[in-house]
Amino acid sequence: MIPKAFRSGAVMLLLLLGTVVLLGSVLLTPTPAPTKEYSAFLAEVKAGSVTSVVQQVQTLTVTTTSTPPDTYTVEVPTQLTDVYGDLVAAAESGGRDPASITFGAKPSDGSGELMSLLISALLPVLLIGGLFVFMMRSAQGQNNQAMSFGKSKAKMFIANKTPVTFADVAGVEEAKVELAEVVEFLKFPERFEALGAKIPKGVLLIGSPGTGKTLLARAVAGEAGVPFFSISGSEFVEMFVGVGASRVRDLFEQAKRNSPCIVFIDEIDAVGRQRGAGLGGSHDEREQTLNQILVEMDGFETGTNVIIIAATNRPDVLDPALMRPGRFDRQVILDRPDLKGRLAILKVHVKGKPLDKTVNLEEIARRSPGFSGADLANLMNEAAILAARRSKRTVGMDEFAEALDRVMAGPQRKSRLITEAEKQIIAYHEGGHAVVGRILEKCDPVSKVTIISRGMALGYTMNLPTEDRYLQSKSEFEDKIAAMLGGNVAEQLVFGDTTTGASNDIEKATDLARKMVTRFGMSEKLGRVTLGRQDEMIFLGREMSEQKNYSDAIAKQIDEEVRAIIDRGAARALEVLTAHRARLDALAAKLIAEETVEGAAFEGLFSDLPPKPAAYATLIARLRAAGITVPEPATEAQGPAAAPGAPAGQPA
Repeated sequence: MIPKAFRSGAVMLLLLLGTVVLLGSVLLTPTPAPTKEYSAFLAEVKAGSVTSVVQQVQTLTVTTTSTPPDTYTVEVPTQLTDVYGDLVAAAESGGRDPASITFGAKPSDGSGELMSLLISALLPVLLIGGLFVFMMRSAQGQNNQAMSFGKSKAKMFIANKTPVTFADVAGVEEAKVELAEVVEFLKFPERFEALGAKIPKGVLLIGSPGTGKTLLARAVAGEAGVPFFSISGSEFVEMFVGVGASRVRDLFEQAKRNSPCIVFIDEIDAVGRQRGAGLGGSHDEREQTLNQILVEMDGFETGTNVIIIAATNRPDVLDPALMRPGRFDRQVILDRPDLKGRLAILKVHVKGKPLDKTVNLEEIARRSPGFSGADLANLMNEAAILAARRSKRTVGMDEFAEALDRVMAGPQRKSRLITEAEKQIIAYHEGGHAVVGRILEKCDPVSKVTIISRGMALGYTMNLPTEDRYLQSKSEFEDKIAAMLGGNVAEQLVFGDTTTGASNDIEKATDLARKMVTRFGMSEKLGRVTLGRQDEMIFLGREMSEQKNYSDAIAKQIDEEVRAIIDRGAARALEVLTAHRARLDALAAKLIAEETVEGAAFEGLFSDLPPKPAAYATLIARLRAAGITVPEPATEAQGPAAAPGAPAGQPA
């Protein structure tokens, strides 16, 4: 690869000329012939072994009578002037006829001297000139580098070369519908202009990490067939003042030259945070960059056919000026996909992966609630990696089941040595979670119970909802808190002592109980009020500070209510485990023997009990479809169906 300093045409020309001169001096200079002394030459003349002599200044070229003829040169001493007289005298002294020796003279050839002169005079000039040009180019490069701070670092993609369309994006059908008219405007702007309609200049994609914001923006460019500029919000701001605003101007100038086009700004909250909170006031570099973005998006110039698409997962911190009409006045929400969306995403990601006939994508979608598009892509990749490790030619359900466990709980910790006593404690701990979750009506079905160490957990109980739910009730929260405390209560019930293994369970239960009291208004004592307000310290990273809008007396009541909720949950868990101690012992023994109990085998321990009326309806149907015998409920289900809950089931 040619360095930058040598890419100039002048430098290359000088180097080429110097190479030609050096090669010419080598190729044009003849190979020197052997030399002999002048006295040896006269002796050979006397002996009659010389046939011709050619004199050029003080150099003689002598040809001998040998076969084939040999040639050598003789340097004549400077004090000798009559070479021909010496030759005649030497021939006659040896009895030879001088006329038998051909003698000639050759004029002086200055080519060698000229070449030597050129080399000695021109080569230093070439070297000095090349060094001078090299220094000039280096200085110019440093100057250009200094001036390039104000240039945009946006990468331009041509849609035809990197085709991504709406067919490559699944699980966000509503968002695709919202962006379809943006595609129509880029393709047929005259249709809108004829009616006086103006397409929104900015589209803000809001969604959790991994929901496909960047992919959707590229799909819009691919559908419209227009250039696509991509840049991150953090690439605008540098250490020098004014660089961010300069890069914004340069970005929009490039976009206008290539219009119609799409400019995609990823993580716009890096520069779009609310103004006025900075330590530097109005001279804050980030705020100057934001000001320039606002001006460029809604300035005096109109009709540029440049659409700005930005993405963020923190819309709450954006400046209000970004959200007003004329700028990012259209907001597209990208939620985590539901069951139907997850199935569609899985079908997209299985392309190019040979699947076993036993693979059921719908079952995988059901077992991955709360997964984003990126999570599902990672799940498919992990399954393919596991199949490759096992030297399989297809990816089967075993690989997908293992990949689900790896994604949700982490890889197996086979190197972790656990004693038999600890293994028994872990078995009863996880059994406590599972039994309480099975008995209490509004807990999600137990999909798996295991005491195999994964990630930071020594074991886990996986509860998966049977359907996507978006609302949670107070009674459901209370059942979940009881299930979270089931492991700790089981340890106390069986061993008369507790361990540190329940620390994460207690933390989650306490956090949920506090939210019930302070955010969800689910406390009968404090009523339907929100207590406390969380504010973000912008210049302290993600640190959150709670602003107390209540008195110390209310704070004491909050603590009392949280403790009461936790105590009720622990009491309910103890009541369930005491009544079903035999099932707890049987499950713990099964875990110690087999280490993992799947949902169907776990349900077999409760075959004498009726299934849950709502939470288990779908699970029972799936078990029967798989050929597993599940008894009919003894009595008709009483009470309303379980209220909707969180979309994700996390290991306890």
